[in-house]
Amino acid sequence: MKKIKNKFFFILSFLMAFIVIISNYLVQFPVNYLSLENILTYGAFTYPIAFLITDLCNRKYGKNIAKKIVYFGFLVGVLLTLYFSTNYSDLISIRIAIGSAIAFLTAQLIDIKVFDQLRRRKWFIAPITSSLTGSTIDTFLFFSIAFYGTGINWISLSFGDLLVKIFVAILMLIPFRLLLSSIQEISTIEKNFNV
Repeated sequence: MKKIKNKFFFILSFLMAFIVIISNYLVQFPVNYLSLENILTYGAFTYPIAFLITDLCNRKYGKNIAKKIVYFGFLVGVLLTLYFSTNYSDLISIRIAIGSAIAFLTAQLIDIKVFDQLRRRKWFIAPITSSLTGSTIDTFLFFSIAFYGTGINWISLSFGDLLVKIFVAILMLIPFRLLLSSIQEISTIEKNFNV
């Protein structure tokens, strides 16, 4: 059973790092359809998955292990972002990396705290409240650090991204609910085997 527990932990950790990397890459590209280029980037579609991962981990292992997954995702994700997708001759690219790191860590740790405080309420209260809180903090921290004073309309971009993140956070309730039964089954198995 310990192998199952460790495997789930590492899957969530690497999935978190992957989401950080792909979101940091995609945030550089505006959505060029339906005149959305000034209010939306592709990163808004992938980043909310990080909150799903954090919330699943928090539900399964508790806040302390959830923090470890966030730190692991942060460390690996930011290092790989700095290595692969940061153009050091471009100040905005460097600011994106710094803004992403600060916003990610701040928002995820707040998400964990909010989720933990609400975990005993109805199944959907903790994940939706913590995801919306974390997404709002992440969005405005990231866009202000990455784009303030650059001539890019970061306020419009941040509101557009936030609206999509809210929509995706609501959609993430579906996989959260579906995976919740699997997580509880694993917890029950572990309890039965005293793992």
